[in-house]
Amino acid sequence: MASSEPPVAQECVEGYLFVRAGPRLLLFRRPPGRDRIWVPVSGKVDPGDRDLDSALRRELAEETGLVAAHGLLPLDWHVRFDGPDGRPWRLHAYGVELDREETPRLSAEHEAFAWVDPGEAIRRLHYEDNREAVRRLLHVLGGSPKV
Repeated sequence: MASSEPPVAQECVEGYLFVRAGPRLLLFRRPPGRDRIWVPVSGKVDPGDRDLDSALRRELAEETGLVAAHGLLPLDWHVRFDGPDGRPWRLHAYGVELDREETPRLSAEHEAFAWVDPGEAIRRLHYEDNREAVRRLLHVLGGSPKV
């Protein structure tokens, strides 16, 4: 049966880096030219990416220099939104487990980072879909946010 959902012009990925102890999440702040909002790692799926996982691994390397210690945890959730070109884009959310709280190498896309507990992550994240992704990650991990 064919999907009734219209096609998207651009697939995107986002990764919520975390350590289980706590748990704690790693957030990034955009620079002044990008509104100084707190966000996860994110980016577009490029034509050379094999799949969504490889796109996210590339974005992780580009934006943080970090590697998922335990692989990627699909949150089985995506969000459709209007891209900057006005066409529909789709964002796929993942958890990215690290062994310990590490210091990322910041790219030009970010000016700061912070390791925070889930409640603080939900308070800092600018977009509701980012906050919902944290809630879904916590559900997958068997916890709930302290907000």
